Formats: sequence, C-alpha cells, structure tokens
Amino acid sequence: MSFPSRSVAVIGAGISGVVAAAHLKKEGIDVTVFERSSAAGGIWRYDERKPLEPSYSDATRSRADSVHASEELEDVERLLHAPPGPCYVGLKNNVSTRLLETTLNQFPPGTEDYVTHKVLCDYIQATAVSTRVHEVTLYDTDVRSVSKTGKTWTVETATLQADANGALRRNKSSQDFDAVIVASGHYHAPKVPDTPGLADWKRRFPDRVQHSKRYRKPENAQNKNYLLVGGSVSATDIARELSPYANMIIQSQRNGKFDLPPSMLPDNAYRVDEIASYDEPKVDASASLNESEPIPATITLKSGAKICDIHHVVICTGYHLTLPFFPQLTSEETPVDKANDAVLVTDGTQFHNLHKDIFYINDPTLAFIGIPFFTATFTLFEFQAMVVAKVLSGQARLPSKDAMRLEYDARIESKGYGKSFHSLRDQEASYVNELIAWVNADLEEAGKERLNGHSNKWHAAKAEQVERMKAFFANPGVERHFIATCS
Repeated sequence: MSFPSRSVAVIGAGISGVVAAAHLKKEGIDVTVFERSSAAGGIWRYDERKPLEPSYSDATRSRADSVHASEELEDVERLLHAPPGPCYVGLKNNVSTRLLETTLNQFPPGTEDYVTHKVLCDYIQATAVSTRVHEVTLYDTDVRSVSKTGKTWTVETATLQADANGALRRNKSSQDFDAVIVASGHYHAPKVPDTPGLADWKRRFPDRVQHSKRYRKPENAQNKNYLLVGGSVSATDIARELSPYANMIIQSQRNGKFDLPPSMLPDNAYRVDEIASYDEPKVDASASLNESEPIPATITLKSGAKICDIHHVVICTGYHLTLPFFPQLTSEETPVDKANDAVLVTDGTQFHNLHKDIFYINDPTLAFIGIPFFTATFTLFEFQAMVVAKVLSGQARLPSKDAMRLEYDARIESKGYGKSFHSLRDQEASYVNELIAWVNADLEEAGKERLNGHSNKWHAAKAEQVERMKAFFANPGVERHFIATCS
C-alpha cells in the first residue's frame, strides 16, 4: 500500500512533532506544524503558571482541559487555549541522555546522563531551529478539529492573538493536507480516581487537593504532611523532591504492575495500600483553615486503617489518552474491549486500530508519533518519524489493510487491552528492528540508502539502564510501614 503525500500537517511541537517534521522535510514534503503554546518543547517546557484543574471526580476525556468550579483565575482564556504542561521545577529525565540523543542533533559536550528539564527543552528547541522546523511551525495555534473529505484532510485551528488594546481574540482558520501526523503527547487529560469523598474534599479544600499536573515546586511543603496517590514515576519523583521540605510523605498505591519499588522512595516516605474513602470533615473549615493546619478529616484505607493530619493531597494517577480534535473517532462510553474497527479512543486507556502504534489502519494517511511508553522516548519517536517519512514520501510500502488488521488483532490477543497494550518494556530494540527491517526491504529494492538502527553507543547505555533497573527491583528495600494513630 503506497500513497505519496505532498503536504502534511503535524500536530504538536514537542520532541515527537519536531522529529516528525524534520524527517518529512528531509524527504521534500511540505510540512506545517501546529503548536498551541508559544514555543517548542512539549512536556519539558516549564511554565510557572498552573493549568486549570479538571472537574472531580474525573476529567471529561473528550475535552482535556476544563475549569474547576472553585477556580478564580484572571488568565483563564490563555490557560484554556494552551494549558501549561506537567513540568515542575525539579523535573529531570529518568532515561540517560545517551539513550535520548537523536541523529538530528547532539547534546552539548559534557552533558550528564540525567539533566534538568531546561537542558531537554533547549535540546528540542535547538533541534527545531537547526532543522528549520521552527520556520514551518504556527505557534499559539490550537487544533480544533481534523476531518477528511475524499482524499483531503482539513485541519481547523484557532490562533490566540492580542489586539492593540490587549484584548484577546481567536482567529479561526482551516487548511487542507494530504496527510496528518498526531504528535500531541499523552499528558493533557488528568485521570482522577472515583474515590468516595474526594470530590467533596476538592470542593471544601480546593487549594489542598490537586492533580500532579499542577504541582510546581516543593518549597511550600515545609513541615507539612503530604499524601501522594499513585505508585508510579510521577508519585515517586514528587516524593523525592518534597522530601527535604516535608515532614512526612505517605504514598498510597494499589500494587499495580507499573508501581515502582519502595527502595526508590525517600526516608521520610511511607507506603500504604489503596484508599477506600476521604472521610467527612470534622468541621466545615474550608474558609478559615490556616495554611499550617492539616485538613480536619481522616482518610480510610481499604485495610480499615485511617490516616489523619494531612496538609496536601496530590493525585498522581496519570492521564487519559484523548484526541479532542477527533470526536468522530472517539467513543468514551464504549468499553475498551468492545472497540470497533474504526474508533481510535474509548475509555482513555489505549489507542485503537493502529498498525505498529503508528498508522491508522482504516486510513494510513493519518499517523501517530509518540504513543509507546517504557522507551527512550526521543530516539524511539525519531525511528517512528523516519518510517512515517519514508511511507508518506512513497519510498516504503505498508502491508495491505487486511494484513495490518491481522497483525493488530494478534497483538491484542497477545498483550490484551488497556494501558499495557502500548508498553515496550524489554521490547524497544526489537520493535525498532522490525520497523527498520520492513522499510529497508523497500529501500534496498529501489536502490536507495538504508536506514540505520540503534547505535552501539545506544545499546551500551541501554545495557547499563537494564542492569540499574534490575538492581532496583531485585533489592526493593525494606518497606517502611506507616503506623496509623487516627481514630
């Protein structure tokens, strides 16, 4: 299956959008990148402002960003148009820069393995400049809808601009393309657990309960007790950042397959089991609660134990996968295992009907970069971008629709539905090898230059990472047991 494309829209200017646009440009394709914020960088771009809270108990998945009833913000219009991401002051990569470095750009000499968000954001922005992707990027431009008529994709956008008097206005526009690449990332629609009492706590104590997407810095945690809900990367990272300031940190988790071992927690952090309820406050003190006072209520765990004297609750339960500009391919009420052959999004735990997590099987002129996780993101996304560029330029052929469907169904049978479907844990290298081998077969047949896979430098760094993670999980450490004293 082959379909050369002359014009391609790329949605997003994080690392996945930048590498996608760069490789499309290399193949002579006319590219337009749409980025709703004012600069490239994606989740690594720090913004002091906090995004608007979702509604509790859960976000409306089809529209990732909404205003919580308690919000009183002057800049709501800008925050709705281009919400700040989840980047916080102390955020660093947890995958070595030796694994992240793309073929498009090198990190500065002497760059350490683990660096600040600014180093990574600078790298993405420098890559956009050196590849001239920034010249074809429309910033402050939010994609509102994407639809197809005949062989043409129409992308409708809104660009936020201030007039001479400083008043904001949205200038709406639409453009037509041969193909569309979605590179908008995973971190837009916060997932909020439907735990009894949580919505009431948020209503009564709006500044004391927040999703991790709104977390920014630890200094205000001085001598306070924090409850972090979730046992994976964000909860563990935030616990370590809070540790020098907070009095005590309690991390609630469900013993899920993505939870990290307790050895990665700081000394003043304790793990407890899943929360059963956020209990009725002893007094309605939401208006008069002093900053140094804990929330006047208990939390009941599923074990029956109770937690008290908590000052702040941070919900670290991740995000729903959403495509707000594709309502026609979204069916939120459909269970994940009941998805039909056309839908892309159901309950927000996975994307559906994609060949190798990239090409929409029903119409491969729609492609995705950046869906798999448990990967060295930058380089993995670049390999995906290389493949998309070769396919959309007509140099590589996709299998038939029936063949792609058979492969997808076999993958569902093997991996099951839900979040794990997109995990490449222990499979990243083989996934890339499959992509490269498939494309190279067509390139060789046409007498064109082959694509190279992972470098020796990458494989060496990967081996180090694997041994490091084995050590963490082989020696999980002694879990510090929290002794509840609340009644």
